[in-house]
Amino acid sequence: MSDEGRRYSRRLTHAEAELWTMVTANVRPFRARPAPSAERQSSASKVAEPGREKPPAAVAHRDRPPPPKSPAPLVEIDHRTRARIKRGRLEVDAKLDLHGMRQDEAQRALGGFLRRAQADGAKVAIVVTGKGLSREDGGVLRRVVPMWLQAPSLRDVVVGFGEAARHHGGEGALYVRIRRADRHRGG
Repeated sequence: MSDEGRRYSRRLTHAEAELWTMVTANVRPFRARPAPSAERQSSASKVAEPGREKPPAAVAHRDRPPPPKSPAPLVEIDHRTRARIKRGRLEVDAKLDLHGMRQDEAQRALGGFLRRAQADGAKVAIVVTGKGLSREDGGVLRRVVPMWLQAPSLRDVVVGFGEAARHHGGEGALYVRIRRADRHRGG
């Protein structure tokens, strides 16, 4: 017998058998739909006869709402944009200083600030977190504000963000690009 004809198999160890039993304890077999036969495919491709209803699956699919649009991915503020801001060719439209705030206060302030800035037509904002020089790993706000900016709740407001230029606070501040407000909402 050739090597191709033989199958290598071994018995499971006691530990492997126990693990397999635990893993498969709550598993139900998948009921696959039968593949459409050639006859069904050819009859389905014909024009529907008058008075004949559409299959229930087609009706159910049509009635379902479309899946929600996923927000565009965040982008890092690129070198060119940062240079334009630094040289004053791209205006900073709003500024928020989070110094001295607790995390919950700062998170609420950030969300409200960005939504107001968006409503006012701002394109770029500065959010000052502070450098957190009293700690080796930086301040709490400096670490958590980037996570808040990436949160799903702010994806309709924030296009992207990146570290500010030195004269705007450097590593203790962030430039935030603000998404244009949707003019078609509610109007």
